[in-house]
Amino acid sequence: MWSKTTEYAIRALVQVAVCNNDGRRPGFKEIAESIDAPVQFTAKILQTLSRALLLKSVRGRGGGFYFDPASEELRLSQVLHVLEGDKFFSGCVVGLSKCDENNPCPLHYEFIRIRTQLVDLSEKETIQGLARKIGDGDALLKRS
Repeated sequence: MWSKTTEYAIRALVQVAVCNNDGRRPGFKEIAESIDAPVQFTAKILQTLSRALLLKSVRGRGGGFYFDPASEELRLSQVLHVLEGDKFFSGCVVGLSKCDENNPCPLHYEFIRIRTQLVDLSEKETIQGLARKIGDGDALLKRS
């Protein structure tokens, strides 16, 4: 459903939040290893997220990635806007350049309902909330 970049980004952000909850700031190599992602690809994704101000980082010894505890929790929709752009929120499911009520694709009306639910979910869920589910043992970030 999402690009591989977005999938890895969500997993990486959740992993950062899990580590932050344990009082640690993980580096990109630790994050990549813990989410089963390529190291350099993970580094590039984390750099993109940091530049978009969704995540903070400190270089050097004792550094790593973290969320500002004074900031609001990061909504999934914010991540999707940065990495998927507006196509997730308004694009055609089959990729037509013009798809709307006047010019619907074959899946337009069915997908509108699904997209509305996904948008609502992305506005409600936060990265930190997902990390709490993992911390509580209610969810996993990778296969055992």
